Amino acid sequence: MTPLRTALLQSSGRPGDVAENLKVLDEAAGRAAAAGAGLLVTSEMFLTGYAIGEGVHRLAEAADGPSAQAVAEIAVRHGLAVLYAYPERGGERSEMGVPPAEGRGMVYNAAQLIGADGARLANYRKTHLFGGFEREWFTPGDQPVVQAELNGLRVGIMICYDVEFPENVRAHALAGTDLLLVPTAQMHPFQFVAESLVPVRAVESQMYIAYVNRTGPEGEFEFVGLSCLAGPDGTVRARAGRGEELVFGEADPAFLSASRENYPYLQDRRSELYSSLS
Repeated sequence: MTPLRTALLQSSGRPGDVAENLKVLDEAAGRAAAAGAGLLVTSEMFLTGYAIGEGVHRLAEAADGPSAQAVAEIAVRHGLAVLYAYPERGGERSEMGVPPAEGRGMVYNAAQLIGADGARLANYRKTHLFGGFEREWFTPGDQPVVQAELNGLRVGIMICYDVEFPENVRAHALAGTDLLLVPTAQMHPFQFVAESLVPVRAVESQMYIAYVNRTGPEGEFEFVGLSCLAGPDGTVRARAGRGEELVFGEADPAFLSASRENYPYLQDRRSELYSSLS
């Protein structure tokens, strides 16, 4: 199997302007395809912006809504898969039984993977909401492991804060995830997550992790960039700076297989000792 060249779109786009963000995505997809990428990954809430308050509900769409169709057309036009992040409009009650705020339907902080043929391959809803802002506007998802097959790799999806829980990433490892895609809105002063924690997650659970951040000021937040593609040996294969950037790295199935032999954490686990964790 050949490596999957992956493009990380570190950008905050234009908060509140879906049409403009689709244009940014289209342009980035063109550059990514020209550079040989088979996959493009955006930052958290790229479609609409993150710190947009009531705009979260106003701009939310169903997983098969008009923006999903627009992204599918971009994927087909440029011949690569796209993972984009957006607010997903759900039903009136979540799977967890949490009622929506008065006058609102359920909205999830979500990310959807679209194949190069335009097919909707996987849709994930953020399970661990961070801070008062997210808890005010979103309902947590309750499916921790969402996967799809892409170019011979089993690809999993998380969003931002989710990756900071080792149990969450380990659940993906045990389910066979090879490449974990993590759109994020990592803000100051938590840049240690991008710098140190993500590469550790990659080596301890033996997978590639594509961690793709927003950048610059937005509302009350200051996003730190530093997007990266970390390998299963803990080495960062691609690293962005603090500004708008498109960076590339490869997820190599052959290297991953060899790494899992060299770092046999999954085989050497003694799960009978860990029952108290649950």
